[in-house]
Amino acid sequence: MALDPQAANVLELVIKAGRPPYHTLSPKEARQLFRETRPASTPPAPQIGAVRDITADGPLGAIPLRVYRPGGISDSQPLPALVYFHGGGWVIGDLETHDVLCRQLTAEAGVSVVSVDYRLAPEQKFPASVEDAWAATRWIAAHATELAIDPARLAVGGDSAGGNLAAVVALLARDAGGPRIALQSLVYPVTDLAAESQSYADLADGYMLTRDSMRWFRAHYLAKEDDAADWRVSPLRAPSLAGLPPALVITAGYDPLRDEGEAYARKLREAGVMVDAVCFGGMVHGFVGMGRLIDTAFRAVTLIAGSLRYALR
Repeated sequence: MALDPQAANVLELVIKAGRPPYHTLSPKEARQLFRETRPASTPPAPQIGAVRDITADGPLGAIPLRVYRPGGISDSQPLPALVYFHGGGWVIGDLETHDVLCRQLTAEAGVSVVSVDYRLAPEQKFPASVEDAWAATRWIAAHATELAIDPARLAVGGDSAGGNLAAVVALLARDAGGPRIALQSLVYPVTDLAAESQSYADLADGYMLTRDSMRWFRAHYLAKEDDAADWRVSPLRAPSLAGLPPALVITAGYDPLRDEGEAYARKLREAGVMVDAVCFGGMVHGFVGMGRLIDTAFRAVTLIAGSLRYALR
């Protein structure tokens, strides 16, 4: 499939702006660049109800959370909830960079979204982000009453590195016997840092996320090379995917991560998990957050929201 014209236009805008690749920057510089450039591609935020910042108890202190609720619903009415982990290669991204996307999902799905501001690398390497993601999910389920959410209707989700964390949390919850997860929504997830798929080579440069930048994220995230084979880093390498919750796996046709996302969807299906796998063929990595510039982003948000409504009904 050909590159979508709007996606191609975004790539041209990046080139014309002279935006440096992340792998040429320090983590601090990359975070600032992501924060500064993100608003140019995100759509206007939809109207929703209450939004509040709170903290969960984490292994090394408080984990910041942002809780979103749809409009027109009593603050005390228990709602289904999505625990959301932002993308950014475990190095960049935060509550602000993914605020609009969380508002979109809240508005369209009619659920409460809880965004998790997990610890970032390289200051806190693996397994810090996994520990925070897992601790936050358990804390949210345990404090469901005060959050006005229904712990029996809980989903996890995320994009890119956040999709990786959502997949890992689903595995941890299965192995721990709870909390019960009704859906894992994995948007162009990282599933295998121990190998580079064919799409890494085929789409190494020129399509937003590059192979060199992925290697840069990987180097910052992992404390040692052996960690790459740990299933908490590479869920594709988990001994078994049986017994996991239903999954929505979204990939992009022009994304170096495409093949490993599709491989994870296949392995889930082979393990007997119900999977909807959708590849947006003409899209690049990160497109779901680019609704200001790419119309297809809204289709993807609607797909995620519909899956949430169905799974959490």
